[in-house]
Amino acid sequence: MPEKPGGTEISELAALKALAQPRRQQILQHLTLHGPATSAILARALGLNTGATSYHLRELARYGFVTGAEAPRSETTTGPAARRARWWRAVPGDLRFPPPSRRTPGMRAVMEELNHHAYAADLELFEGLQRESGAAADGAGTDDWADAHAYSRGALRLTLPEVREFFEEYIALMNRYKRPEGEIPPGARTVHTRLLAFPEPADGPPPPTGAVPPAGEAEPHHGSAPHPHALPDARGVSTDDNDGRETDAS
Repeated sequence: MPEKPGGTEISELAALKALAQPRRQQILQHLTLHGPATSAILARALGLNTGATSYHLRELARYGFVTGAEAPRSETTTGPAARRARWWRAVPGDLRFPPPSRRTPGMRAVMEELNHHAYAADLELFEGLQRESGAAADGAGTDDWADAHAYSRGALRLTLPEVREFFEEYIALMNRYKRPEGEIPPGARTVHTRLLAFPEPADGPPPPTGAVPPAGEAEPHHGSAPHPHALPDARGVSTDDNDGRETDAS
């Protein structure tokens, strides 16, 4: 799938089905966050069967989500088994799903399944990392990264073109912080980022506060303000969803 300005849309139903499989989402996430791996490494990390992992990798490769990679220099390459091991990496790119208005009934069913698993995995990851951060803060030592959990809620009055512009500016911001592996500074960590934006129905209820902010003005944000150390992911892990388009800008 060649990269196009504004992202590459995954419009093939078979490709969407390949990506919607929960195990494949786990594999792709692991490759995106941790770099190249073999099927054996992935199987151990994710608690999967090696044979099944190899099959899932081939299916992901079939639709261009992963590709073969060279073994990292740090890996031992002696012995027949090591030399035969095939390494895989995630293919970087701004991948977007068709907006709801262009989805067929089959696509809608697949997207519902994909989103169901993705949102659940994101929530589990967020809660788990928060627990680990809290435990670290309660320990004898201090970890400045314990405060790097940026969280914000709010609402904006936007036109449809402004929503699209907002989303593209978010993607541009993510891309600003992308750096090649060799340029990542010491002390940098992977920071997971997610964007979820959705319009209120035209006939929906008024905001819970009962107050309608002036046009174009954001409601007060609830939760902690972004911490100065909480930068977007320097390695370019996935971003998601807006304007009906979930994206994986890895």
